Amino acid sequence: MKVIDTPLADVKVIEPRVFGDERGYFFESFNQRAWEEKLGLKTIFVQDNHSRSVKGVLRGLHYQLEPHAQGKLVRVAVGEIFDVAVDLREGSPTFKKWWGSSLSAENKRQLWIPRGFAHGFITVSEVAEVLYKADSYYAPECDRSIIWSDSDIAIEWPDVGVEPIISEKDAKAMTFTQALDEKPFK
Repeated sequence: MKVIDTPLADVKVIEPRVFGDERGYFFESFNQRAWEEKLGLKTIFVQDNHSRSVKGVLRGLHYQLEPHAQGKLVRVAVGEIFDVAVDLREGSPTFKKWWGSSLSAENKRQLWIPRGFAHGFITVSEVAEVLYKADSYYAPECDRSIIWSDSDIAIEWPDVGVEPIISEKDAKAMTFTQALDEKPFK
């Protein structure tokens, strides 16, 4: 496995080692020992999530407050997404910054988004299935969303040829400024 730094402090791209031939391919999508050796993290994942979305579905920007903040290891099993992380950690050198990357079944890349970040994605392909491991359980009372189109963040979402399809919950999400008023991560 190869670990690639991103412009956001502590967010990493993980490239698995893929073994392929005319029959197909094989790769380890997660290995605890390699994770600890390469990233220096003793992360314990407690929940696996799987979503399926059609082209144009935009999910996020989601995060959970302490004491139930979540780190997520995100990958795509089918299709392609543009995946985004936003640093909400006051005092971080990349506080208030965002970064995005294409994750696909083809490139097999994974994105490690640690606690203290909001996360979202838009489906680029006709259908995408996203799998992610979380290091804390879902806690509805700590669940928060920042509006995907917030002008203070100014994410440059790719044009996927259709208007973004947003859930009712995400359409009513707070602004970045409102989120920071809660002091989510000090």
